[in-house]
Amino acid sequence: MTVTPASRIFSYLGIHLPDPNPRLSADEVKAIYATTYPELATAVINGPEAVGDKLRYEFLKNLGVKG
Repeated sequence: MTVTPASRIFSYLGIHLPDPNPRLSADEVKAIYATTYPELATAVINGPEAVGDKLRYEFLKNLGVKG
């Protein structure tokens, strides 16, 4: 029996983002992509959700109320 870790899928606003390093946590991946998408700095991570043989993480904008 061989155990292989599930590959991960990251998405933001319908854009599929490749996993930069499987050893990083989802928060570390979010921090990496926050340099390209600054709004990810305050985003919420939804997941993981099993999709076939992959784990799907979605970055969701953290909508706040001003005032």
